[in-house]
Order: sequence, then structure tokens, then C-alpha cells
Amino acid sequence: MLKLKVNDIDIEVEEGLTVLQACEKAGVEIPRFCYHEKLSIAGNCRMCLVEMEKSPKPVASCAMPAAEGMNIKTNTAFVEKARKGVMEFLLANHPLDCPVCDQGGECDLQDQSMFYGVDKSRFKENKRYVPEKNMGPLIKTHMTRCIHCTRCVRFATEIAGVSEIGAIGRGEDMQITTYLEQSVQSELSGNVIDLCPVGALTSKPYVFEARPWELKKTESIDVMDAVGSNIRIDTYGWEVKRVLPLINEDINEEWISDKTRYACDGLSNQRLDTPFIKYNRKFEKANWEEVFKIIKSKIKETPKDKIAGFVGDLTNMETSYIFKEFFDRTLDTRNYECRSSNYYVGINERENYLFNSSINGIEESDLIFLIGSNPRFESTIVNARIRKSFVNNSTKIISLNDIGDLTYPYQSLNGQTKTIVDIFEGNNQVSKKILDSKKPLIILGESFFKSQSSEFLFNLIKNFLKKNNKINDEWNSLNKLTSDASTVGSLDLKIINEGKNIFNELKSNNFEIIYLLGQDNLNFTKKDEFIIYQGSHGDKGADIADIILPGAAYTEQSGYFTNLEGKLQKAYKASYPPGKAKEDWQIINELAEIMNNRKLFNDKDELKSSMINFINLQKENKTPINVNQSTKEDFKNEELVVDYKDYYFSNVIARSSKTMLDCHNSKIKIKKTGTDG
Repeated sequence: MLKLKVNDIDIEVEEGLTVLQACEKAGVEIPRFCYHEKLSIAGNCRMCLVEMEKSPKPVASCAMPAAEGMNIKTNTAFVEKARKGVMEFLLANHPLDCPVCDQGGECDLQDQSMFYGVDKSRFKENKRYVPEKNMGPLIKTHMTRCIHCTRCVRFATEIAGVSEIGAIGRGEDMQITTYLEQSVQSELSGNVIDLCPVGALTSKPYVFEARPWELKKTESIDVMDAVGSNIRIDTYGWEVKRVLPLINEDINEEWISDKTRYACDGLSNQRLDTPFIKYNRKFEKANWEEVFKIIKSKIKETPKDKIAGFVGDLTNMETSYIFKEFFDRTLDTRNYECRSSNYYVGINERENYLFNSSINGIEESDLIFLIGSNPRFESTIVNARIRKSFVNNSTKIISLNDIGDLTYPYQSLNGQTKTIVDIFEGNNQVSKKILDSKKPLIILGESFFKSQSSEFLFNLIKNFLKKNNKINDEWNSLNKLTSDASTVGSLDLKIINEGKNIFNELKSNNFEIIYLLGQDNLNFTKKDEFIIYQGSHGDKGADIADIILPGAAYTEQSGYFTNLEGKLQKAYKASYPPGKAKEDWQIINELAEIMNNRKLFNDKDELKSSMINFINLQKENKTPINVNQSTKEDFKNEELVVDYKDYYFSNVIARSSKTMLDCHNSKIKIKKTGTDG
């Protein structure tokens, strides 16, 4: 530990910290523009100047390492004069457009100029003008405001791994720009807006929508993927205007993906706001009493084994649980399913479908092996952690398939499932690398579980890791990379049909009634089935439905989600469902009451406590997995195709978003022409 003084207060700090970090440990706030905890040190704004004993000039505290015996002063007249001088330089070319700047109210420059600015400038020269840049459909630029802090440049290069933003020119002619005048090719690009300390980079879809003090702020959870990023939902009235990240070092740090940030405009498009009944292939508006009566009569005259239910990818756990209870207790059938296709799930042990090493654990790993996964598009935040591990620890990364640019270098194998067998039987050079590594990460994507021999391969991998002590109390190398928000929670609730192949029955048109709870990804041809669709958007499921029950989106109801590493988190209600739409659990509860004159649960608290009790009971009743269900004789060699949803159209909200459509079209234009300028 180093001993030093800050404003005549003795403190002790760890070695390797900067003077700025030491001052913060002492509870002293240092103004800064270029410094950021997650980025490399640039030291180019000079706002963090402090006085140091025996130094004739003020020092930049962000770039000066703390040393034994230092005597730092941060509140002297000397420091104040230095900071005011720096602020005067920064404002010399800054435009006077604060009243119309979208950063107003959240601008670091605005805040700090209140303390360190002066009421007049000594500069008489004309302010410089910098032309606006094309950074795609998400980022709006006002580069005349730019103070060259280079946060955006460092983020793109270091965190996002896409070296497309940089500085050109020198001195007064220096400009921050994309090198090729095209959209930034990163799924994390929107984070530069949060990083920009002035209004040079602002949100293009949000421009002139609202002022920060007019917005109601709700802390919640993202459902665009299975990571469960912590977010803040800002609403104006009851319309969601924007989504911003919240800091959670264990999950998303302080970043969110572009889909998380910008798909929110899909919440107000293509919404279902009233019940519908299909007559003569046309939907007609109805009321709740009418649709419930029709559903009741249909169910009463249908054998229970001819009724099936499917839970979708954005459904919260309370809704999934009451849906399961409705089938178990009201309909007396277990024909329910949370998957959209018949891929393998080892449901008997929870570790079989979790990211066991945790998102934080990625940074501890010394070898990462990707099997049937493209984390860049399936789980952008996880991919950013893998890149962080590579940059900081030079982690070796291997992928079974060549899956294109992942923003970090990796060794690709031949993509054959036979290679997996060779590796985990110890007959491949990769086997030795896994054995030699202290904390290997085996990441199995959803494409792996869709392969013909996935059950045999999964058990082979798990047994190999257990046998070689790579699964123990301190570290579990086995990881499934889930892509949908509701998957892990639904599996915890055992919403899966193990008795028969429900998907074969579905494709053979053996069901008479199909209840789709936000499920829009089923691949089957409808014949005479009576389809009930409950959801928030008019998408694929609503298109084939006979009755539509309008539900609520994730911002319009509170509900629990379990992320891919098994953490239970709550998404909070930020707005209300439109029109006659209701919260999803309430619809099912009312339908149960119509069916047998009794609600399943009296209120949501009773539903929640019942659900938590069920989950805890499942955790206590641990049944060891049967590893002998599939043998090597059943193995078939095949090429493992990494198949994943289109990143910008992965769910109903994203498919309804104009911003996501613009992003999709921008990427296509770049692929075709090499530019979108």
C-alpha cells in the first residue's frame, strides 16, 4: 500500500492507481472529460489538473501514477485558475446552442462549466465549423461541439473491437470521424452516446423527443437477449422514449447492445389493443367476455389430449407459471412447451442449461472453446466480455466453426461433430489444451443442441469435464449460451413436455386447440386447428390465430426473468398496456375463472409466492441425469451449422421497430456496395 496526502488528509491506496483514483478514494471529486474507468488513459482534456508538491506546474491526475509520499492539493487557487484556463480553451470553439442541444441537462461540459467557466471569453477569433459525419441510423453527429476527448475512439477500438472511429487532421483541423464515412459496424455502437461528455454524438432516433427532466425513469431488465442487462426505461407520459444502461459489474458492466437501446420504438408499433375474432378469414373486434365464452365452449368440446400450449421468448416467469398451472389444474393436460423446436435439453439438472462459469467468470478463463455458437449476434454483451478477456489476458479462443468476425482473433476447426468426439475422447490436440488450462470455458450454443447427436455429445463433453476436474465446487467449465430472455426461467418452471414429442404431433396436425402465449417462432402448417394467440404485437402468431387476446409488453407489466447464468431479476412496470389490452397473467387468471368459476390465484403476490416455492422445491429435488440414454452407436457425423436469428429481427418488438429495420437495411447496403454514404 502507498501512503500519500490529499488535501492534507493521509490516505493509503493500492499500488498501480493514478492520482485521480487516489483522490476519489479520499472522497475528493476531480472534474474530467477524457478519463473513463473502462477505457485506457488518454490524458488529453487536462481538466483533471491538480497541484502536486515540488511540481512547478499542475499535473494531469488521470495520467500520473500515485507514488509514496505524494502531497496532492485539489482545491487551491492555483488549481482553480488552471482548470478555468482549460475550460476557457474548451469553450473557445464550442457553439452556443445549449438551448437546442439534445445533451442539455445531461451534459458534463455544461455541468462543469457552471463551476469552472467564466462569464466572458478572451478569444475574438471566429469559432471553427466541423461538418457532420455519417455514423449510420443510430448516431447523430454535431462535430462542431466535439472537444476531442477521444472516448468514442477508445471505446470503438478497445471495447467494441471495431476500429472504425478515429482522428484525422492536426491542430485546429483535427476531426473525429469514421474512416470510411459509413455506419459503425458494431452491435455496441450506441454506447458512444453515453460516453460523449458533450453533445457531439447524440441518439438519432431520440433527437428532439424530450428533455431529461420531463421523463419518468424506471429501473428494469432487458429482454432482447438472455443476458438480462440492467437498464433504465425513460417514459414520456406512457410512451417509452429511450432505454439506457444501468451499471451492474456482474452482468453488463455499463454497456448495452444497440438492440436493447433502440428496439424500444417497436413497443408502439403493430400493437394489439383489443380482442379479435376471425370470421371468414377476417379479424373483427370483440370484447373480453365474448372471446372468453368462445374459448370456453371450444375447450369444453375438445378432448384434453388434443389441446397444446406454447410459451414464447419474451414471456415473464409469472405468466409462464400461471400458464402451466392453467394447463395442469384447469385443463388437466401437460401438453405445454417453451421451446420452438425439438432441440435437446438436459432438464434433470439445472447446470445443463445454464452459463455456469458466469459472465464475470469469462474474465478469469484462460481458454474459451465455442461450439455451435456465434456470441456476437446471439449474446452481444457476452461477446464483449470474451473480447475483454482476450485483450486483458491474451485468452486463447477456439471455435468449432469459422463464424466470421467476432471482434477478436480465434482458431477455427472444421465444423464437424466428429471433431467434438475426438476432442472429448482425448484424441485431438485441443484436448491437451483443455486439460492444460486452469479455467477452460466450453460454450455450447443453441445450434449445438439442434444437432442430431446433441444428447450423446453433451453427455460426452460433461463426463470429460467432470472426469478431469473441470467441473468442481470452484469452477464449472460447462456453459450453455441461451439466446432468448424467457428460456432459462421456463426451464426452471419445467414448462417442457418430456412424455411425447409434441412437435411431431404439431406437424402432424394432431391438435385441435393450440394456445400460443407470445410464441411467434413455431414452424408448422395450420390446417383445422383452433388457434388462440395471446401477445402484445401483431406478428406471425397473431396472423394464424382464430382468436387474439391482447397482452402487455415487458415494459407494461412487472415480472421476473432468469438470465442465462441463472440469476433471477425483476423487470418493473414503466408504462401501461394500450387500449383494452391486459397484463398477461391476468388474462389467464380470468380465463381460468370463466372455465370453472374460480381464479387460479387471488392476486399477483399469491402467484409470485407460489412460483418461488415451486422453483425452490425443484432446486431441492435434484435428480442425477441419466447419461446412458444415448450411446456412441447413435452418433452420426454431420457438419454443425451455426444457425441463429437475424440480430435486428430476433423478436416481435425488434421486428416492429423502424430503427431496427433501418439498421438492417444499412448493413445490407454496406455489404452490397461497401458504403452507405
